[in-house]
Amino acid sequence: MEFGIPKEVRDLESRVGLTPAGVSSLVRRGHTVYVEKSAGVAAGFSDETYRHSGANIVYSAAEVYGRSDVVIKVTRPTAAEHSLFRPGQTIIAFLHMAVASPDFLAALRQHEITAIAYEMIEAPNGDRPILVPMSEVAGRLAPVIAGRLLMTPGGGRGTLLSGIPGVPRGVAAIIGGGVLGTNAARAFLNMGAQVVVLDSEVQRLQHMDEMLNGRVTTMLSTNYNLKRVTEFADVLVGAVLTPGRRAPILITQEMMQRMRPGAVFLDFSIDQGGCSETSRPTTLRDQTYVVDGVIHFCVPNVTAAVARTTSYGLTNSILPYLFGLGEHGVLGMLDQQPSLATGINLYQGKLAHRELAQALGREVEIALPHVNNPAAAGHAGNGIQGGGR
Repeated sequence: MEFGIPKEVRDLESRVGLTPAGVSSLVRRGHTVYVEKSAGVAAGFSDETYRHSGANIVYSAAEVYGRSDVVIKVTRPTAAEHSLFRPGQTIIAFLHMAVASPDFLAALRQHEITAIAYEMIEAPNGDRPILVPMSEVAGRLAPVIAGRLLMTPGGGRGTLLSGIPGVPRGVAAIIGGGVLGTNAARAFLNMGAQVVVLDSEVQRLQHMDEMLNGRVTTMLSTNYNLKRVTEFADVLVGAVLTPGRRAPILITQEMMQRMRPGAVFLDFSIDQGGCSETSRPTTLRDQTYVVDGVIHFCVPNVTAAVARTTSYGLTNSILPYLFGLGEHGVLGMLDQQPSLATGINLYQGKLAHRELAQALGREVEIALPHVNNPAAAGHAGNGIQGGGR
């Protein structure tokens, strides 16, 4: 099979769809890999390294799309890439179709594309194996970002999260006790902050309490408790997920107005639309804005800030699926690894995912084996859950 890795074109998007090590693994199995020139340079992978790994370096995105059966990306293709789609090919990436522009869906349908969304692939136990490393990275970045934004020169409260003897520690409140929330809680604790975690499922709070040896304060996520934590938190972290749908709005503008001036809000749910009424996407170039005195950080591709680490993590998680696609194709893969079915948004241009179709106000247009199997359904609860986020 022929795989293609185009260069990511969004501003400051430095991640790459597959590292040289991943390319080598595919080539050793008899597949052909096309890599667009400079696709991995920003993440620290030179074209020469890709050549040594067995890749064919090509000089345009059009050539990558034109030659490839499967296109491996990180982020959703931009409007400029839609015309490059080759009819009948497969595109895999973090698609976030529920919040994508209508022209993207139209392009996928027009070119009869099979679209597989990394963030929706779910294992039988509820884990999201490809979203997990991204969530781990984002969670561990949280105190790094928050600590910088809290500094006085940037308009922050001037609070040191660890405090000092005689001066209280800063408080980080995390909404969502999934993978991202757990990693953020551990990272804030390691920085010395006081940590509060809210989640809708008591079992998840019990698990976090045990995992972190009782060092975090846990609260059931209710409207009343959300109002309480916004009053005293120095940092508020949104880490919620409703698979295949827009993130739930849990933080109202009224709650935001309760926060202290110079406090920081990190909305890591922004790639699914955001979990606050005051959230809107920002970029790595222009990262923040202020609403009601609160500094908002809402960067959908925040993990691109550490592109090398995240590219390695993404490659590690997607390789088993690429091996299966290369050997069996999409339909054959459904028998070998049924969990792939949960990530198939469209098959040959037709909507194949029930939850996505509902989110888009449409009907499922094609039924595939294992797709929308109730036994593999997400555990969304009210949106504050841990299936990868």
